[in-house]
Amino acid sequence: MNKVIFIGTSNGLVVSESRGEAWHAVRYALKDHYLTSMAVEEGVLLAGTQDGVYRSDDMGDIWQEADAGLTIRHIRWLALHPNDWQRAFAGSEPAGIFVSQDGGRSWRLCPEVEQLRKKHGWSLPYSPLAGCLRGFAFLGTRGYAAVEDGCVLVSKDAGETWHLPAGSRGDPDHMPRPGFVHSDVHSIEVSPVSSDLVAAPTGGGFFHSSDGGSTWENLYRSCYCRATWLDPADPDHMILGPADFVDRNGRIEQTRDGGRTWQLASSGLDVPWSHHMVERFTQVGDELLAILSNGDLLAANLSDLKWQHILPEVKDVNAIAAMK
Repeated sequence: MNKVIFIGTSNGLVVSESRGEAWHAVRYALKDHYLTSMAVEEGVLLAGTQDGVYRSDDMGDIWQEADAGLTIRHIRWLALHPNDWQRAFAGSEPAGIFVSQDGGRSWRLCPEVEQLRKKHGWSLPYSPLAGCLRGFAFLGTRGYAAVEDGCVLVSKDAGETWHLPAGSRGDPDHMPRPGFVHSDVHSIEVSPVSSDLVAAPTGGGFFHSSDGGSTWENLYRSCYCRATWLDPADPDHMILGPADFVDRNGRIEQTRDGGRTWQLASSGLDVPWSHHMVERFTQVGDELLAILSNGDLLAANLSDLKWQHILPEVKDVNAIAAMK
């Protein structure tokens, strides 16, 4: 079975196909655009950039600007609601959430997120702007969003409105408190098993909640992490990309007992990596792809997690979207 992925890089889009043996780059687009995020569904492709959103209705051949209503143009992450792909979400820097009801053609800002950003003083150490939205996760009417550096946000109406859950204070102070998530949230994932099961890789460990974000447990305290994958068939099985600090001694580990113990899952790799780590995981069929912070791309079959570098000619990878 052929698999297709859309790769957003710092210099445009790469379309790649796999026919079961290896991945091959087959087409390029949006050259000279810095792509930060990708989303695809039913032939419609959205690309987030540092200067707005682009939309293609033909699998990436022809592109048009799709930024009506975007009052913040630096997009950090895009997502489509799994139950209704016409509902699109864009996370920005400074931190904001924009919602589209027409497949990304036009957008509206969620004012409650802007108010929270100003109230709590969300910030970034590497940017003068006020925080950013680094990820979304949806299951049914429940939605989650990751704010760096600030909090986890929750929606109970499929992303129309957002609020702080009980377990997220919203202050970017990095102060560990029992039951609360660390404020430096890098991504967010919800288990397909239950909308109450949510995981957040952070700058202060790997946090997990079993009550929709009301309380949190740090399952891996001595790590800095940005990416996780949750097994859709087994909520106790999770894969993580921890490091000792920012881009320092990165590796891939997994747990099969809900985070009580962790084992190295880096077969085929020379780890720890001294100067990079995993940025994102993306499942593509029976494979798991990993984007590294140096822009390289890895792939492993989920049955054995034997990793290999793929598409070495594609540099500076930032995001992947997969055809389903």
